[in-house]
Amino acid sequence: MKRYQAIVSGRVQDVGFRTFATMNANQCHLTGEVTNLENGDVEVIIQGEQKDIDAFLELTRKGNRFIRVDNIRLKMLTVVEGEKKFTYRW
Repeated sequence: MKRYQAIVSGRVQDVGFRTFATMNANQCHLTGEVTNLENGDVEVIIQGEQKDIDAFLELTRKGNRFIRVDNIRLKMLTVVEGEKKFTYRW
């Protein structure tokens, strides 16, 4: 089990990115949260098995016709025991 903070930059606000990230996290069986940052980036906290995290990051990098991901900066965090779901924060 691993936990990361991912700072995602590009065209990631006002394009449905938080919903996109939430759907992908649920599809990849991850827990955590996604939040817009004031500087236009998005913070995604993801926790789960490394293979599932890698799958989430691949989906995120691809984006969609509205979302363009230019960069993802990862920082390893301490695992949060007992976390049950992925949440979408305002």
